Amino acid sequence: PLDFVLWQAYAPGEPYWDSPWGKGRPGWHIECSTMAAGLLGNTIDIHGGGSDLIFPHHECEIAQSEAATGEKPFVRFWLHTAMVHHEGEKMSKSLGNLVMARDLLKTWSPDALRLYLAGYHYREIWSHDDDALAAAEQRAQQLLAAATASGGTGPAFDASTSEAVVINALDSDLDTPAAVAALTQLADDIVTAAAAGQDVAAAQTTLKGLSTIFGLRLDADGPEERVIAGWDEHLKKF
Repeated sequence: PLDFVLWQAYAPGEPYWDSPWGKGRPGWHIECSTMAAGLLGNTIDIHGGGSDLIFPHHECEIAQSEAATGEKPFVRFWLHTAMVHHEGEKMSKSLGNLVMARDLLKTWSPDALRLYLAGYHYREIWSHDDDALAAAEQRAQQLLAAATASGGTGPAFDASTSEAVVINALDSDLDTPAAVAALTQLADDIVTAAAAGQDVAAAQTTLKGLSTIFGLRLDADGPEERVIAGWDEHLKKF
């Protein structure tokens, strides 16, 4: 990267500290390097951030961290998320076009929202779409139906192949769209097997276990009021 500021000179109205170089504060890039080293060590496993931070921010983090510690790599795996668009523009606080999760949860279930977000790869630019949210709600109901279906005493339905497909998809650069598709297919297969009188208990256990990876509740009841109240209170800070 080009030369960048490690110590920002004092400006009226800004916080500052005394230093050998005069009053000032850490530069933006050094703040993150310092927090990472102080809390996680000189080499960290996973560092996330938006794709718009690759340069200069993350490049500068790498340069200064590895120079300061003498250890490489600073980060083993980078996860850079693509931008989300809304009504033809990048969704951002500065544009005032944010769609808040708390507002979506007034209409859609938490499971639907999680499936909706997991339906896009983290490196894929995508646009907020109410139709896709509606489809995710339907998918959530499919998973719930499979998790609660009553099977019979026939041959046990084997979910091991589906389980492997989900795990392999997540192992492939967190391919959540493929994983969600495989999870949904497993749910459909469980419902079909249950209707045919097969024993689906073990398969349902597998389905529920895989669902926890995505934070799904598979619960007919809505989220607990205390959870919603807690999040509402937390989000008032922003």
